[in-house]
Amino acid sequence: MEDTICAIGTLVGESSINVIRVSGSESINIVNKLFNKDLTKKETYTITYGFIMDKDEKIDEVLVSVFKSPKTFTGEDIVEINTHGGKTAVNKIMELLLNNGARLAEPGEFIKRRFLNGKIDLIQAESINDMISSSTEAARKMSMKGISKELSKKINDLKDNILPIIANIEVNIDYPEYEDAVVVTREIIKEKMSYIQTKIKELVDTSDNGLIIKNGINISIVGKPNVGKSSILNSLLGEDKAIVTDIKGTTRDIVEGSITLNGILVNLYDTAGIRETNELVESIGIEKSIKKIDDSNLILFVIDSSSKFEEEDKKVLDTLKDKKVLVVYNKIDLANTKIKELEKFDSIEISSKEPDKIELLKKKIIEILNLDDIANSDFTYISNARQISLLKKCLEITYKIDEEIKNEIPVDLIEINIQELWQTLGEITGSVYKEELLDEIFSKFCLGK
Repeated sequence: MEDTICAIGTLVGESSINVIRVSGSESINIVNKLFNKDLTKKETYTITYGFIMDKDEKIDEVLVSVFKSPKTFTGEDIVEINTHGGKTAVNKIMELLLNNGARLAEPGEFIKRRFLNGKIDLIQAESINDMISSSTEAARKMSMKGISKELSKKINDLKDNILPIIANIEVNIDYPEYEDAVVVTREIIKEKMSYIQTKIKELVDTSDNGLIIKNGINISIVGKPNVGKSSILNSLLGEDKAIVTDIKGTTRDIVEGSITLNGILVNLYDTAGIRETNELVESIGIEKSIKKIDDSNLILFVIDSSSKFEEEDKKVLDTLKDKKVLVVYNKIDLANTKIKELEKFDSIEISSKEPDKIELLKKKIIEILNLDDIANSDFTYISNARQISLLKKCLEITYKIDEEIKNEIPVDLIEINIQELWQTLGEITGSVYKEELLDEIFSKFCLGK
């Protein structure tokens, strides 16, 4: 981190302002070479009006902000140049910065420096990226929990409970004559591990809620041809996204759209009607429909209430094994027939033509997926794949420790797994890390972050 980096911090295009960020020990001196006023005498947290110059030529009218270390975003000296929007001015200023000693920042390098300088931990860093990509209010709230260290506190509390065990075992081994030290027994370890295991399990179990908030819920609308799947999709979306006709096989590919229910993103997929067909394009669509079912959190199995439960319906039902299913009896304005084979599933009766029935369908989806509970939660969830994987590893380690206690393994050997547990929790927050891991994490960030 010896060099000074720069990048455009805003989306380049036809906008009123673009922001260029420069960070590093030489940031003030480098920008000072291009500015028509002396920045070296400016106090921290000040903004100066002036011009970026290329020798005697004025390049743009700008506002330059100076932030001096250590109380800055990265912990280094930072200069931010507010230039006019558009491509030409911002690109020319970037060219001048690079020609005067700055280096183009790598993706996520500003936040990486922030982490390495102890300003944030890895959970906070990953939450910043989640905040940038969040598409719902619930996702924003969850990201904010990570940024404000509420999630980190839960991990650090676990580490704080483990560290005294390790310390006391070490004292027992190295200084057996020290009488004031707590003698750590398997019973003491068992009691402590019971609490730690419970807390880790809570985080793992609720991570499903975190993933739902972050990625949304996938709902596939399935059924035989002409039961009204596309009409239901259009009604839920409030727009004519899918083509609706009386011709069987009209939907040949997956048509998708998104809505928000209780602040949660819901991805809807209208699938090709599942049936036997010799038509090549339609059969490819059916195959894609079956694959989409596997990726769905909920299946809306649409039944035509005005017709009998036919062999084609049964074939659709066969593809829904072990899935969460809501049977949607459609076209109840024409008839109302209940199917005995489907009594084990939750069901609802609607007509896609009636808006109030579609609202009831939305409420039923909210109920089945417990979206009310998620929406009213405190949003302190683990939702990052790396973090979830490490937490699951921690849980497995606690199970190993349970086995060792049960088998009366000596305490000094049990300590090996306790130390691994402490280290793995440290990997979640980044107090323990490998350089290649940081490269992988921060490469996913945008360039100006």
